[in-house]
Amino acid sequence: MTEVAAAPDAGAQRRVQVLRDARRRDSETKRGHVRKTVESMLLAEDAITFASVARRAQVSTWLVYADGVREHIEAAIRQQADQPNQPENHDRVSTASLRTDLVLARAEIKRLRTDNEKLRHNAQRLLGQQLDQVNVADLVARVDALAHENRQLASERQQASSENAALRSRVTELDEDVAAARTALRRMIREHSTDIGDPYR
Repeated sequence: MTEVAAAPDAGAQRRVQVLRDARRRDSETKRGHVRKTVESMLLAEDAITFASVARRAQVSTWLVYADGVREHIEAAIRQQADQPNQPENHDRVSTASLRTDLVLARAEIKRLRTDNEKLRHNAQRLLGQQLDQVNVADLVARVDALAHENRQLASERQQASSENAALRSRVTELDEDVAAARTALRRMIREHSTDIGDPYR
């Protein structure tokens, strides 16, 4: 009895492990592709933002914010920012790019929430339909796999929410910087006009 029960349990664990290994390999492949995309954009001197990298690499927004990928993109952004002869509209472009990132982040959060709800619904439906059709080991393996997917989606949603908040803060900062720069420019123009009007000052 004990040996018969152990066999399907081991088989179920192997199937779960195969799925996890496949997901890990797929994630590593996508991360490598994102890093190569960033390098090619640097060489081409294309403007690098999280949104532009996600579009060029054709990956989801949450992936470019994932640990190990986010740092690579941030380093590339800093590298471009440190380059001389940046265009005068850099702040305006940066603000527009951040707003695009914010829109994409909101869309990604919405998608993750929808996927999470679908996963919960499918889990409940499958458990209800197949409870009497599968053995205990397969059921446990399926529950573990679904729970793992649910945790991952919850983590991705939390990460996307955090990045969303950071983007909001950055957009506000850039808006304030642009407003201050415009005010200073108007003041300089007025002072210059006054100097021209009174040559003996």
